[in-house]
Amino acid sequence: MSYKLLGVGTNAKTIKGDGSEYLTAILYMTPWKVMVEGKAFNSCPMAEQASCIDACLYTAGRGAFNNVQAARMRKTEWFYRDRVGFMEQLVQDIRKFETYCVKRGIKPCVRLNGTTDIRWENIRPFTEDIDRLGDNIFEMFPSVQFYDYTKISNRKTKDIFNYHLTWSYSGANVQYADKLQDALDNGMNAAVVFRKEYKLPQWRGINVTDGDKDDLRFLDPNNSIVALYAKGKAKKDTTGFVVDI
Repeated sequence: MSYKLLGVGTNAKTIKGDGSEYLTAILYMTPWKVMVEGKAFNSCPMAEQASCIDACLYTAGRGAFNNVQAARMRKTEWFYRDRVGFMEQLVQDIRKFETYCVKRGIKPCVRLNGTTDIRWENIRPFTEDIDRLGDNIFEMFPSVQFYDYTKISNRKTKDIFNYHLTWSYSGANVQYADKLQDALDNGMNAAVVFRKEYKLPQWRGINVTDGDKDDLRFLDPNNSIVALYAKGKAKKDTTGFVVDI
């Protein structure tokens, strides 16, 4: 099936998790700062502090191709230029995807921040003059499992039962790295990108789980370090975002 905003089966890690139980659809847009109609917008507000711009997974896999980046830019421009129209299309895509999964007995999963870090919990699906089924996209689709990575340690999503967030660690900035405990206190696990495969049971006294076996972060044990391995430009990162062991 094709969608105007979502991609299904285009990410190697989600393919690993797309079996008989789960199927993941991802929204990819342009991260960091973009100019739309003369105005600057930032879809990854913590990227500079975390020093992950150069090592961003935006360049990994298919994201390295210019046509893929152009498509992501078009979506980003639509999001900032016509929020109502964008959200209406996103709702249509998710509804179509949910119907597809339900007919096949598969749990529909959606990642809205495939390459961004937008606070979707604060975005209303429609304007006030249009009937709404919920105050945010998660309330509209209670049967869909939403999940994402984030670098914002204080996002208020703990009470959204169908939205799971994993905080992305970076050691490039001491102030940012110190937010690890804040993220754990907010009910998030922490993803750490290692240069090489991490085989120890704990990191900094916290249990480690393999994050590369699949992308289904909502299945990870609570209070865990999710070990990931450097990909794309991250393989050559020297900022401290990628952790050496």
